[in-house]
This record gives sequence, structure tokens and C-alpha cells, in this order.
Amino acid sequence: MADWTASDIPNLTGRVAVVTGATSGIGLETVRELARNGARVILAARNEVKAASVLADLWKELPDADLIFHHLDISSLESVRSFARWYLERDETLHLLVNNAGIMMVPYGETVDGNERQLATNHFGHFALTGLLLPALERANAARVVTVSSIAHKEADLDFDNLQYVGGKAYTPTRAYRRSKLCNLLFTFELDRRLNASGSNVMSLAAHPGVSNTNLGNENSGQLWWKVLRPVASVVLQGADVGALPTLRAATDPTATGGQYYGPQRFGESTGAPELATSTSLARDPAVAARLWAESVAITGVDYLT
Repeated sequence: MADWTASDIPNLTGRVAVVTGATSGIGLETVRELARNGARVILAARNEVKAASVLADLWKELPDADLIFHHLDISSLESVRSFARWYLERDETLHLLVNNAGIMMVPYGETVDGNERQLATNHFGHFALTGLLLPALERANAARVVTVSSIAHKEADLDFDNLQYVGGKAYTPTRAYRRSKLCNLLFTFELDRRLNASGSNVMSLAAHPGVSNTNLGNENSGQLWWKVLRPVASVVLQGADVGALPTLRAATDPTATGGQYYGPQRFGESTGAPELATSTSLARDPAVAARLWAESVAITGVDYLT
């Protein structure tokens, strides 16, 4: 079978997608290809000025693209609720939600809600957004939720007694990032189980970009290790357009099914065309996932599929 590429995306006319973290990197490439193939795409991101520039560039390339920007700071639960209210008030069906926004390996910090910021941005915000937008997803025929994880989840641990490294206890930027990416997969697979149990026709899938040259590490720009590695990364890593292919396949491949996880196929899933990826046994543990779900409900106040 030939490698899956963006040219394999089917016609998406009439379908509506929300992409978080949509103004750069994997998110932007996801928006570009969804719009190129006819989808209406809502770019959900924090920076309105940057979004305006991105939209102008996209419309130069794709003059007929159906694109809308709406502010979303995924790390803020109030911002998540505001975005969901705005979308539901449109009374528009949602066919695809791409939970893409994220931060990577930043120093310890807390969000406005008092949550550790990597877990808040990468997991809790998307957990809440998915639940709040579920009514719009349920109106669609075979809607999909695609959550972006990472091969970094394979080295992750999970300590429910100190899930958020309160006060920075036992925190390292790498450890917290890995944990947040493990939570992405635990959420994906548990969401799929709960959707199936409820009789829903919504599917939950995951993807990871392998090792891609994006701006995800920009919050580390002042740190010496990133200053050293960034020039090397720009030469040896695959581009964001290739890194977005697993997300796009999970989002659009007609043969994809709920509970699947896509990633690059070569060099330890670091590069190449998207195929089914591997995950750890911990990532697929239903008991651990159920506990994380309960913790996420308690922290976000968003309760669904219970």
C-alpha cells in the first residue's frame, strides 16, 4: 500500500472542524489541509493579532477557504467555557474537534485556575472542551475527536497523589510534559470506551507527530539547551506539514475507527507517513483512565458520559 499523504484526504465540503492551537505548527498545517479539501474550519487560539496574519496568508493561498477565528486560551477553564458557549449558540453541527494545542517542557507554573500549566493546557482544557462541545458533535453523522499526543508518553509516570506537582514538588519540565501526553492517550481511549457504551456515533482517536520541527518549544527559547538544539532541529527534523499527517489521517481517513492511534511509521515512529502507532500498556489501562477521568471532572467541573 502506498504511503498515506494529504492527497488522500477526501472531500470535506459541508463538514465543520474546530482546531485548537490553530495558528502555528501542526495545528496550522491541519487547518490548511482541512480547508483545502472543503471543510469550514474554526481556528481556536489565543493570539488574535497572529490569527489575523495567519488568516490573511491562508486566504492568499486558498481564496475560497471557509475560515473563522475565535479566541480560546485552552489553559483557562473560563475561556474554554466561553468558547463552547459561543459555538453552541451558533447551533451548528460539529463534525471534527482536533485537540491540538499544547506547551512543552516549560518551567513549573500555575494557570489562572491554579492548575499546573502543562497538564492544564495539554489535558484538562481539552477534556473540558470536548465535553462542552459534545452536544454539537452528537448532531453529526460519525463525528470525530482527535487528540494529539506524543511518543514522549512512553516514558511517563502517573502519581495520583501528586498529579499536578503541587508547589513544584517532584516537578521537572520533561516529566510533566510526558505525563500530560500520557493523559492525552488515557483520555482518548477512555472517551472512546464511554462513547461506545452510550451508543454514540462520535469516534475518539489520537495521533502524534513524531519528531517535527514546530514552534512548540518556543516557550523554552531563553534556556541554553534550546538555544543549542534549535538550529540543529531546523535541519534534521521533519516539517510541520509532514508532522500533521497523522492528525489528518485520524481526522479524515474513511477507514479509521474509534480508539485508533496514528503516528509516523519509520525510525521508532519519529518520521515518515502515518500508520497505526504503538502505545504503552499504561496508556490503555481502563482502571487508570477511569480514575483520571474522575480527577478531570473534579478539577474542570465538566461532567459527561458518566
